[in-house]
Amino acid sequence: MKFLTEYLWFNTRKQREYINITGEVESILKKSAIREGMILVSAMHITAGVYVNDEEHGLIQDIDEWLEKLAPFRADYRHHHTGEDNGDAHLKSLLVHHEVIVPVTDGRLDLGPWQQIYYAEFDGMRKKRVLLKVMGE
Repeated sequence: MKFLTEYLWFNTRKQREYINITGEVESILKKSAIREGMILVSAMHITAGVYVNDEEHGLIQDIDEWLEKLAPFRADYRHHHTGEDNGDAHLKSLLVHHEVIVPVTDGRLDLGPWQQIYYAEFDGMRKKRVLLKVMGE
């Protein structure tokens, strides 16, 4: 079995952003030369996430509004007693989750017809990274 580890770096312009990273993941998969296996895509920060869904602007807005309803910014989170102000970002990350595993078949990401891979940032405007680990033959 072969492995390749790469990192993507982000420094978003906004506090919350949803970035389609499918192309970058495909490029790293191609670099690995793996034909059959999987690729792990994992946000390495506790206020970010990775998910698979459709690339449609209205849906991305719906996801953002849904997350804000479930985990709104509030000043009274206990986490803020530590001097932080990003309690909502931690909760949003839990809802989205921090990683996905995507199958690789015949050298390609084996995604459904509308599926795309997204990096979700909930506490942005600073440097963060995503781990990509390709595993297979």
